[in-house]
Amino acid sequence: MATNGRLIAGSHNRNEFILINAEELNKPKTKELSGQICQICGDGIEITVDGEPFVACNECAFPVCRTCYEYERREGTQACPQCRTRYKRHKGSPRVDGDEEEDDFDDLENEFSFGGHRNQNDSRQIAESMLHGRLNVGRSDAGDTFGSHGASDIPLLTYRGEDAGVPDDSHALIVPPFAGGSSNRVHPVSFPDQSVSSGPPRPLDPNKDLAVYGYGSVTWKDRMEEWKKRQNKLQMVRHENANPDGDEPDDLDLPTNDEGRQPLSRKVPIPSSKINPYRMIIVLRLVVLGFFFHYRIRHPVPNAYGLWLTSVICEIWFALSWILDQFPKWSPIERETYLDRLSLRYEREGKPSELADIDIFVSTVDPMKEPPLITANTVLSILAVDYPVEKVACYVSDDGAAMLTFEALSETSEFARKWVPFCKKYSIEPRAPEWYFAQKIDYLKDKVHPDFIRERRAMKREYEEFKVRINALVAQAQKVPEDGWTMQDGTPWPGNNVRDHPGMIQVFLGPNGVVDVEGNELPRLVYVSREKRPGFDHHKKAGAMNALVRVSAVLSNAPFLLNVDCDHYINNSKALREAMCFMMDPISGQKVCYVQFPQRFDGIDRHDRYANRNIVFFDVNMKGLDGIQGPIYVGTGCVFRRRALYGYDAPVREKPPRKSCNCWPRWCCLCCGSKRKKGIGKTKVNKKTKSKETSSQIYALNDAGEGLQETKGEKDLLQPLRKLEKKFGQSPVFVAATLKENGGIVHAAEASLLNEAIHVISCGYEDKTEWGKEVGWIYGSVTEDILTGFKMHCHGWRSVYCIPKRPAFKGSAPINLSDRLHQVLRWALGSVEIFLSKHCPIWYGYGGGLKWLERLSYINSVVYPWTSLPLIAYCTLPAICLLTGKFIIPEVSNYGSIIFISLFLCIIATGVLEMQWGRIGIDDWWRNEQFWVIGGVSSHLFALFQGLLKVLAGVDTSFTVTSKGGDDGEFAELYVFKWTSMLIPPLTLLIINIIGTVSGISSAINNGYDSWGPLFGKFFFAFWVIVHLYPFLKGLMGKQNRTPTIVVVWSILLASIFSLVWVRINPFLSRSTGPVLEICGLDCENN
Repeated sequence: MATNGRLIAGSHNRNEFILINAEELNKPKTKELSGQICQICGDGIEITVDGEPFVACNECAFPVCRTCYEYERREGTQACPQCRTRYKRHKGSPRVDGDEEEDDFDDLENEFSFGGHRNQNDSRQIAESMLHGRLNVGRSDAGDTFGSHGASDIPLLTYRGEDAGVPDDSHALIVPPFAGGSSNRVHPVSFPDQSVSSGPPRPLDPNKDLAVYGYGSVTWKDRMEEWKKRQNKLQMVRHENANPDGDEPDDLDLPTNDEGRQPLSRKVPIPSSKINPYRMIIVLRLVVLGFFFHYRIRHPVPNAYGLWLTSVICEIWFALSWILDQFPKWSPIERETYLDRLSLRYEREGKPSELADIDIFVSTVDPMKEPPLITANTVLSILAVDYPVEKVACYVSDDGAAMLTFEALSETSEFARKWVPFCKKYSIEPRAPEWYFAQKIDYLKDKVHPDFIRERRAMKREYEEFKVRINALVAQAQKVPEDGWTMQDGTPWPGNNVRDHPGMIQVFLGPNGVVDVEGNELPRLVYVSREKRPGFDHHKKAGAMNALVRVSAVLSNAPFLLNVDCDHYINNSKALREAMCFMMDPISGQKVCYVQFPQRFDGIDRHDRYANRNIVFFDVNMKGLDGIQGPIYVGTGCVFRRRALYGYDAPVREKPPRKSCNCWPRWCCLCCGSKRKKGIGKTKVNKKTKSKETSSQIYALNDAGEGLQETKGEKDLLQPLRKLEKKFGQSPVFVAATLKENGGIVHAAEASLLNEAIHVISCGYEDKTEWGKEVGWIYGSVTEDILTGFKMHCHGWRSVYCIPKRPAFKGSAPINLSDRLHQVLRWALGSVEIFLSKHCPIWYGYGGGLKWLERLSYINSVVYPWTSLPLIAYCTLPAICLLTGKFIIPEVSNYGSIIFISLFLCIIATGVLEMQWGRIGIDDWWRNEQFWVIGGVSSHLFALFQGLLKVLAGVDTSFTVTSKGGDDGEFAELYVFKWTSMLIPPLTLLIINIIGTVSGISSAINNGYDSWGPLFGKFFFAFWVIVHLYPFLKGLMGKQNRTPTIVVVWSILLASIFSLVWVRINPFLSRSTGPVLEICGLDCENN
């Protein structure tokens, strides 16, 4: 779609369509049209260099444009759809197999050029032709919706013979009488299936050469032999694992070392020397847990029964939570990719690249919270990625409709003309300029070429100027004019009202558009801001992502999608190729719904005080899930298969035939035959009684395909089309795009594409459809990523976890305490919402393709916020025990001591072995343990109550953050203190445990040596809580001598409480345990 660099704004519901600043709109087009309409795609037929209308078929002059003519010759039957005469090659058209050797003209320039007129990946089918016809008819002002061929005066040729009503001298060149008319109505043509003939073929003219019809020629025989050869090669590739020792056919297209036939990736299991001891410890820990609970339940504490019962309930919950977290890590794996094999298979020398197209989504909302410079670096890293330029399209979703984002993206597209060729010329990493220039390069040590040094310095100056322009835009946006923003031509900015504005689309870069400074084409860059109106639920980020799915299907329709947050740049330029090693694998790639990359972060201090890197989750838990059905979707850095996002079931691979009864002894058949028959019957019943949600997704598409291929009338076409429109929405172009399993744009008029692009991002498009329910990103939770991945796994898809040696993506993370707690609060709130919804994995998705260990991991992902309740109670127990002198455990015997020590050793051994096979450090593991307690007693608790209020009572609450101070210098944000109410629970636990510890020590000193034994267990319990909350205490203290006021207030409160407790304990008075003294009854003084 070309917009001549203008912003398109419009609203489908209000019938508005505006092309802003369009002074070039009336300029003549590059192609002159003849006024005729192509009967296949609906586009105009162009004028040739001779000044005559283009005529594809010289026999019947059936109106076909040059694009459809080229496609039919290269991909189709090479015959006219009306008279079935084989197309002859015209001047300017590439040669295809079966062409005659023409002597009348020499056209060597275009003889082997296949990319001059159309996209290589546009695999238009018969079904789409019907949909295009319906689209053009629907947009016509003519009366009837569908027309018939009888309404025109085109002389038709039947398949059985020549039409009796047509004279013999009228078969050569017949120009339709309506070619120059003013009617815009297009009559769709129904094409029969080539494999099922409706009658005997049309008689051949004996005066013509048979080669004209494509039969009996030497070229035709050569084509058949080549086709058989390719089919044999494909069968060998598919079954190479089943028969690895078989003889390979000779093939000149493949390398001599047969590297192109090898798998594009492989699983790397964890060595048995590491994983087997780990599994043994897990089993041993389960056994010890059984003995532990047996001892705990059989030995209550009579004088502290309430404390004992509370502790046992909490311990049972912790054990169940550990089981949910532990068993999905039973069989972890790693993966290895082969980028060289990918290139050998899909990028052969001298041929166009066959790598799949990829649409990349970048989402942003508020440029004041998400700096435009960060977004610009992300976009620049995408545009400079190591992937064929024509196969990459970047869509930036501005959900805040901010003119600052629009202007920043315009500056970014201009700077990309210099940055992209520089990156590709010198193969630099990373390709985000902010982080590339932040690297320290020793030019003498690395012996860098002088030309590179010179160009690098010049590019750094260019980038500094670019930063100045972006920062100037940010400074200008701080003060909004009273009348709102206006564009350079004086047009008001359509997004001045953030909650009420039309949809906007701007194509900054793309095919036939702006090129870089070296004259090379740049990837497509599109700005998208969906329509927003009051009274509509826009579903936040999930709704914005679904809008991008639809608009990208209309404009580029790549079969694969990548979504990244605006602060996650591509750190490895080959990241897309890494993902394609899994997606495009001919053996196992068809069942992969997405490839998830781990999240890595910049700007985090060396100690990672608040576990921002989340190493344990990404390097241990996710590897374990990859060995089951695949990792969960974490919201960014993920490559999707577009078809999986449409809600379809995963393709089912046919299983090899099982052994028949003849292979078993007769007595085995007599005993077990009936059982096997019953099992087969149950399987059939289960297949028939699958829920509509998991089985009906593919029916609409199958019915549509069958109807479009087998029926001849438009009535039969409408019924499956209505099913698709009910599922995907009222957009014929988008519905046609969903029929393309391998991607490719839908061929339609430019004006139609512009209207449809605005239509699919309108605020009411999703009404009464399955968007957000079964299609696209799923609604119903602020963590839409978990729901979306969960639904895909329920449909039988599997995902893949890819960890390249160089991190694929890097982003920024909140490193101060308050921002980190609010991030965890949002995640936990989403889990609570899922737990209280119909999509809870405890009761949803049975009968689908979800494996039970994968289900355990999803249950753990929505249950963990509830652990905050027993965790707070358990962290309070040691302080109560120290203050009251009671304990949750009776006097420990030798048997009990062995159980407690064994359990403690199993916990340590499990952690050590996880660190070993996950290759993580002890610091990362310990920080993860500490923040599990900190987040559990703060963010998870508030998320639990907030989720209950939101779901059950409909009360939407939020906890705001107020900045209190900051520092300059490296990692300055780490020391920024922001007060929030989530700090109260952990601070309270910290204070009471410190008071309890001091109280217990004072009591032991006062009571003597015998009281130190029972105190040890209580003191160890309280020390465990204090050590886990230590990073929280360190975050409260700030940096150096700058102590926040709130800490001073709490210190005074702490001192007051401690003073009262100290007086109550009264440690300076001796406590006698001897006999009670009474007053003597004798009056000694009188005596």
